[in-house]
Amino acid sequence: MNWLKRAGQFFFALSFSSLTRRIVSLNLAGLVALVASILYLSQFRAGLIDARAQSLLVQAEIIAGAIAASATVQTNAITIDPDRLLDLKPGETYGGSDEYSPLDFPINPERVAPVLRTLISPTKTRARIYDPNGSLLVDSRNLENVLRYNLPPPAEKPGIVERGMVAVRTWLNRGDLPLYRELGPENGNGYAEVGDALQGQKRSMVRVNARGEVIVSVAVPVLRSRAIHGALMLSTQGDDIDQMVTAERLAILKVGGVAATVMIMLSLLLASTIAGPVRRLADSAERVRRRIKARIEIPDFTRRRDEIGHLSGALRDMTSALYSRIEAIEMFAADVAHELKNPLTSLRSAVETLPLARNETSRARLLEVIEHDVKRLDRLISDISDASRLDAELQRQDAIPVDLRRLLTTLVSVANETKLGHDVAVETRFEGRSPTDTFAVSGHDSRLGQVVSNLLSNAQSFSEAGNKVRLTCRRVRSEIEIVVDDDGPGIRDDALERIFERFYTDRPHQGFGQNSGLGLSISKQIVDAHGGRIWAENRAGPLDDEGVPTVSGARFVVRLPAL
Repeated sequence: MNWLKRAGQFFFALSFSSLTRRIVSLNLAGLVALVASILYLSQFRAGLIDARAQSLLVQAEIIAGAIAASATVQTNAITIDPDRLLDLKPGETYGGSDEYSPLDFPINPERVAPVLRTLISPTKTRARIYDPNGSLLVDSRNLENVLRYNLPPPAEKPGIVERGMVAVRTWLNRGDLPLYRELGPENGNGYAEVGDALQGQKRSMVRVNARGEVIVSVAVPVLRSRAIHGALMLSTQGDDIDQMVTAERLAILKVGGVAATVMIMLSLLLASTIAGPVRRLADSAERVRRRIKARIEIPDFTRRRDEIGHLSGALRDMTSALYSRIEAIEMFAADVAHELKNPLTSLRSAVETLPLARNETSRARLLEVIEHDVKRLDRLISDISDASRLDAELQRQDAIPVDLRRLLTTLVSVANETKLGHDVAVETRFEGRSPTDTFAVSGHDSRLGQVVSNLLSNAQSFSEAGNKVRLTCRRVRSEIEIVVDDDGPGIRDDALERIFERFYTDRPHQGFGQNSGLGLSISKQIVDAHGGRIWAENRAGPLDDEGVPTVSGARFVVRLPAL
């Protein structure tokens, strides 16, 4: 029973989902449009009308031919043997004689009435016979004890439901069909088919009466000795064809109902595979926004090879990147507080000790410490400000193609002119198939220039006067590689990875506090933002006396995706 309860709760939740309602509504709308089109454009009704018209036409020809062929002139009357009449085919005759003049062959209603009573009663059709002038001679509806129809009382007014059904049926059946009207006994020529029949042509017509019911009528001439003695008109009753059409439409509606049920179930199943996961992803995103306590894991739907799986993977990656950035900001804030606290503590001690200085020498030494700490704070604050703005700046600016050949050439020229306080020259070399090869990447030229400037400055600061720093640019498969080599003491093995950490510095030859330790960290941050890599390694030199390779200098390698 628990699983039934859970299933009920699940479908209840689905039923109130906006996405589920849209899916079900759109699918049902398509099905309703299809069923309505089938009902409106169904060929069954047209085929049924054509078949009924052909059947009435054959029946009318048989009756008209039998009347003309079996008639005998007896005091201007027609005698017909109804027992043999049913055995005739269209155009056949039996007995009779052609020796009488057409003028001696009037249609006697008293002779025709028993024939109509015998032949028309089983067919549930209406028969009318008109004389050559278009006047009504016999109407099967007026024959006593011949046909009885369950027609509504004339005085009874139809109700709202019935009027609505009549309006819908009229709209479905009318189309371009003419309206059927009852004409007076003397107005037989008002029916187009009767007029054509009195001219010797057979014709059928399809009309719609005021109740929206289809009326099929045919008229054929009554011929004897090639003379037209009248016209026979057969017509269906109002509900004859409509009952069959209604039965066919009810069958279509039943099939549509079954299809609608199946479609609703399939739509709910489809919605459960969409709305359910989307709701779970939305709830997880809301919990991430609140970020109560620990990390919130986004549901993993990456097994699905569809848009939901892609959305889940993107949200998981985005959340992971967001948490990583938040943690990096927290660590950065902690590191900044720690690094700022050291010079501030030193500065505070010097300021508090300054009034207690007994001589000018102590006073001058304390003033030097204060000046050093102030410069250190200024340097730290500048580098920290640059590092904090870096992410936002890279996100706001659009990446553009950067020509590294021109950028590196400019940076090397500036480094050789200024030398940054070091008598160390910089050489540059571009390795390619031809001197005109371009080395282009997508990114921010100013920030990439900052990376190269930091690496050149770092290499110059570790090199002895008179040495050279070598910068090489080459293409390695789908990447552009920039290599900066120096002839300095190299990097300690335990510091190869740590040198890219914030505020880490290892400069024994410089005084304490002369470097903020953010240069390489900022460089790595810029390279990572460009989708590249940066690492450091030592260049192997000749073997020493014990056969161990010596270090001839440090090497920094940057690789960026090439355009």
